[in-house]
Order: sequence, then structure tokens, then C-alpha cells
Amino acid sequence: MIGAQALIASLVSAGVDTCFMNPGTSEMHFVAALDAVPEMRGVLALFEGVATGAADGYARIAGRPAAVLLHLGPGLANGLANLHNARRARSPIVTIVGGHATGHARYDSPLQSDIEALARTVSGWVHTCGTTRDLTQDAMRAVAAARRGQIATLVLPADVSWSDGAAIAAPRPAPLPEPADAGQVKVVAGLLAPGPAAMLLVGGTALTERGLAAASRISAATGARLLAETFPARMQSGAGIPAVNRLAYLAERAEAQLTGLDHLILAGAQAPVSFFGYPGRPSDLVPAGCTVTVLAEADQDAQTALEQLADQIAAETPPVLARAARTAVAPGPLTASTLASAIAASLPEHAIVSDEANTSGVALPQALACAPQHTLLTLTGGAIGQGLPVATGAAVAAPDRPVLALEADGSALYTIQALWTQAREQLNVTTVLLNNAAYAILRMELARTAAGEAGQRASRMLDLSDPTPGFAEISTGMGVPATRVHLAEDLDRALRRAYAEPGPHLIEAMMSR
Repeated sequence: MIGAQALIASLVSAGVDTCFMNPGTSEMHFVAALDAVPEMRGVLALFEGVATGAADGYARIAGRPAAVLLHLGPGLANGLANLHNARRARSPIVTIVGGHATGHARYDSPLQSDIEALARTVSGWVHTCGTTRDLTQDAMRAVAAARRGQIATLVLPADVSWSDGAAIAAPRPAPLPEPADAGQVKVVAGLLAPGPAAMLLVGGTALTERGLAAASRISAATGARLLAETFPARMQSGAGIPAVNRLAYLAERAEAQLTGLDHLILAGAQAPVSFFGYPGRPSDLVPAGCTVTVLAEADQDAQTALEQLADQIAAETPPVLARAARTAVAPGPLTASTLASAIAASLPEHAIVSDEANTSGVALPQALACAPQHTLLTLTGGAIGQGLPVATGAAVAAPDRPVLALEADGSALYTIQALWTQAREQLNVTTVLLNNAAYAILRMELARTAAGEAGQRASRMLDLSDPTPGFAEISTGMGVPATRVHLAEDLDRALRRAYAEPGPHLIEAMMSR
């Protein structure tokens, strides 16, 4: 069979049966082969950043690789921002980038570029396939690499795709999570003796229900403080789960959370640093004199390490679980507080929440702590424009679960095309578009960086008014029914209607400024 058909069949046999794509001429044989291998679901995106972000969201929820198909170097470049976020999330993604036919590349036609150089900025594994005979074995190597929690990029020259001589390859065994070192568990147990002030900072695979329960037992038994990383790829939350605060985004608030520590213990998380460098402020947020000890690295089985530690030092201590409590809607104009109350009051059971609310979402973690149990997905790499695509991919991965996307207006404009894919695939995504007509976070950062007062010209660079985008109209044009609300009680009613109806919906929430 031709290379493209064998490639898709091999991917399906390895459990990679969904491909998000924005293809071009070099990928037409891959697209045509979808009819020969109907087990592969192709999902079209109107922009490559939507395709890569959706692959990220799918992988986070499914726990297995998604594929993404991109067109040459420029297509990969358009998708890089959300591949950066996926890399930070340790999401398994097989990125297939179509290349010029091998005999054509030497002519330096307009779309020729160094695809491998671009790919290496976000990929842990990169390879250009040289022959049709080797294609499917290369693909299985890519899947194996992705399953280690990284982006694997396979460059597929057009002639390798269209030529005969390929055979379906058998999948390679899925790797087991690397266990944490048993000696480190004993070391950490010794550090948690009464006396010194200790903190357990958890992230990655520690943020499952099992991992958080074990961390809560350790904290309750030893008095150690407990925090989660600032932007988790996936975190269980809500009633029946330990309520764990996250490390603050703002460096000065994070410093206050970390003050007075003697020992900082990392379980699937990295030592805390400031997100940006600021004049006169340190970048390293670990307090002076505090030791940093790793219980489990980000690529290790952190939840099991926490359970082993809990069994050693907290065998008789139960976790402290959040009790179910429905928040009452605080009526009135939409502020960070009233928004959070409406979101928490209406959240369905077992929802997936893609949170890119940014400044409008500061009150959400506390409000959602006792809401129905849910899975939280956040902006792992800081490259805005992730929320809508991640919600799209999550809905493809879990069609039986409601998905809520909380999306800031400035971030939404990067990847608003995700709404079209939601409409075409009839995905159960409810988007709350938070419209404050500003890059509000940049207004805050202008002061924090000591850049000076914003004059008339500078202020225009931080403002989204004149004209203010009409997201309800944009959404309708993309095929997603939309409504606009100004009050928290109206948001609550609109959310309940959206959750009750199949398919995507958008609610434009006009935030008070």
C-alpha cells in the first residue's frame, strides 16, 4: 500500500485514532487515505494553533497520544504556541508535518524551510522519514516517544506519503511510569519530622484524586503546608477531593505563601520561580536557607511516591476532603466574585473546565473547591490562546462529559476559530467569553514592571475597545449559538440552559470595568 494509508493504519493500531489537522497540498495523500482507514477520526481546524491546542486537550483527558497534521514549516510555525503549552503540560502528541517531495526540496520553492529546526523548539523527538519502506516503523518510534510525555514530530515528505511499498507496523509496548526512588521516600519522611517548617509542592501526575488524597494525609499528619503548582495540566478538584491551594501567579504573593520554610519538597512540580524578571526583585522564589528536596520528578510516578510516603508517616491519618456545597449566586453586575459564584452554582457533575479566564478568574479556585467534582485544565505554558482549543480537544476525548471553557477576550482572539470546529463536530462545549474590552493583565504588569504611567498612546496598546469585539456575533457567524449577559443571575440561567442542550454554546459575559 502507499505510505499514507499504511501510516494511518499503523497509528490506529497503536491507539492513535484521532488526528486534528489543517492540511495543505503536501498532505493530500494523507487526507485521501482517511477514507481507506475509517477508524481514524479526522478533525478539521481553521487554524493550526487550534489543531495543536486541541491535540493537547485531547491528550490531557484521554491520557494517550493524539495526532496533529500540519502543512510544511509555516503550518508548524502557526501551531508552535500551543505546542509550547503542550510541551509544558507533558502532553503526548504525534505531530506529522508534511514536507516537500524529496526531489523538489532542492529547488527552494516558496514554502521550503527548515522544518526540523522549528520542530526542535518544542519537540523531544524529531525525525524526517527518508523512505516509504521505513515510514511506519518511524511512526511507531514517534508514538513510543510521545507516550513518554513529549511532543514527537515526524516530517513526512510528500513522495514518501504517495509512494508504494509500505506495510503496517506493529505498535511498540507502552512504557510504564518511571517509579520514584525508594530512597528518596525515606529521605523525605525524615525531613517531615516535627519541628522544621516544611511544604509539599505537588504537580503533574500528583494532581490526580489518588495523589491529592495522599498529599492531604501527609499534610494532616505532619503539619506540612501543601500547595499545587500554579498552572496544572490536569487537576482533579471539587467535592470529595482535598481542597489544595495553588502557588500564586504574582511573585510577591507566592513569596508570602513560601515565607518561613525550612524544607520545600517537590512531588511532580518544579522549584518555584517568578514568571518574569522584575526590577529589584529575585527570580528564584525559594526562601533563603530553605532546602529543596525532590520526592518525584515530573516524569516519574509522583502519585505512587506520595502514597508510599503517606503509608510510612500518615498510615492512620485520613485525607481532608472538600464537602459538597452549592454556592449561591451573588446577583448584580459581573465582577470576578459574582462571576465565580455563577460558575460554581451551575457547574454540572464531572465537568471538564478549561480555564483561561486570566484576571477575571481570580475568585474561581475558592468558589469551585466545594462545587461538584471536576477536572481542571489550565494555561501550562503561558502562551495565550490555549483555552478554546484545549476545550475542543477535551470534548472530542470525552463526549459524555460537559466541557466549560472560561475564556478571556484578549486570549480568545488568538484562536477564536475553535468555535467553528466545535460547531462542525457538535461538541458539548459551553464557552463563557469574559469581555472586559482590555488586556487587563498587561495593565497590571505595566505597574509591576515599573515601566511608568500609561499615557494616551500606551493605553491604546492595552485596550480592546474602539471598537469592542462583539463575541456573540462572531460566535453566531462561526455556527455556535450565543447570548450576551451583564448580570450574574443571567449568566447562571444561561449556563443552565446551555448545559441542558446538546452541542456548543457561547455566553458573552460583559464584565464590569
